Amino acid sequence: MYDLFRHLGSLILPVTVLVIIPWIIEPEFTIHEGWWFVGGLLFIISGLIIIVLTIRMFIRIGKGTLAPWDPTKKLVTQSLYAHVRNPMILGVLTVLIGEAILFKSAAITYWALLFFLINY
Repeated sequence: MYDLFRHLGSLILPVTVLVIIPWIIEPEFTIHEGWWFVGGLLFIISGLIIIVLTIRMFIRIGKGTLAPWDPTKKLVTQSLYAHVRNPMILGVLTVLIGEAILFKSAAITYWALLFFLINY
């Protein structure tokens, strides 16, 4: 049970970046139809897949969480980590770009750019 709370607690980081901050900075959430919807949804789904795979690797291989206060016990160098330095940031950034496209939001686009610069 403790492990469940460890992992759920660490989700505060991506939830803050992907839900709370966009909700604060974007006053109007209007989903646009057509290619905006399809494009945004493709980015969001792709990013969520990367995030889920990364969290799964943290749990199974690294024996830890994505949170810096409860890091992995073992270095993860397999799967996505064999090709990308930080797939969690890549996944979160991909979802942010998808949100910006889906909502045609300049504010979320600027937030995605700032998030990228902070993590670069």
